[in-house]
Amino acid sequence: MDAVAVELFEANRGRLASLAYRLLGSAADAEDAVQDAFLRWQSADRGRIEVPEAWLTTVVTNLSLDRLRSARTRRERAVGAWLPEPLLDGDPMLGPADTVEQRESVTLAMLMLMERLSPVERAVYVLREAFSYSHAEIAGILDITESASQQHAHRARRRVAAERKRDEVDRVTARRIVEAFVDAASSGRTERLVALLADDAIAITDGAGLARKPLWYSTPERIAVVARAGFTSTPAKRRLIGGSPSIHADLVNGSPAVIAVFEERVLGTVVLDVRDGRIAAVRGIAAPHRLGRLTEEWRRREHDAPLIEAW
Repeated sequence: MDAVAVELFEANRGRLASLAYRLLGSAADAEDAVQDAFLRWQSADRGRIEVPEAWLTTVVTNLSLDRLRSARTRRERAVGAWLPEPLLDGDPMLGPADTVEQRESVTLAMLMLMERLSPVERAVYVLREAFSYSHAEIAGILDITESASQQHAHRARRRVAAERKRDEVDRVTARRIVEAFVDAASSGRTERLVALLADDAIAITDGAGLARKPLWYSTPERIAVVARAGFTSTPAKRRLIGGSPSIHADLVNGSPAVIAVFEERVLGTVVLDVRDGRIAAVRGIAAPHRLGRLTEEWRRREHDAPLIEAW
């Protein structure tokens, strides 16, 4: 393949990866989809492709849909063993973030909500809301009619609208929220943590990858007990880790997040959704296979001082 063709693909790689991530909720799967698209681009009759960007978008979208429809994916997600792969804010794979819709489309909450959509509804929603494609363009990408695209978009919006409300926060506010959460969770007094939580707060954790499916908790009191246990430092935990991790505040997928780091490796993250000034959802992700890219991005950057130097 000539250098011009490679350069054209590389110019589109970031956008394609961002699209695939929104469709799949997994950075690893998104990278695989983009690489498969590169192989197709390599073998295509490129002289007959009038608009390369549109051709590549179509290929990546449909490769992602094939993954969503695969028997393996359906089986894994049917038993509830799936949580999105978290990404550090500023990661190029998060893609466009100029509008509320674009920022919202990569929150962990939205990626989980989109699991309720059919693959085609999810694709229409992402292409329309995050990338501003017209229904005519979406129809061409998905090989459906324009009216079908409009119907899919309407159903998708209706399904996610009821649960999409959250506060947008900047980095300073995020640190303040995370600091309050960590301080309350590590104080040993659950009433302090309950006071930070919304009355209908939920918590979800992947059990560090050891549980067959995510663990859900649905009352502030229960969430406080679980968080207190999780943030209690013990010699046994330090032996398991190999030392004392540092605890940081940052933004993950646009939301305030606690990040535990040991020797430049992210051990886990707790992502907080904030609604009307209170914590409405707590999502804990510590399975190593979900933290690879987050660790890579973490190592590339300078960071604020940790909330806890050695936990």
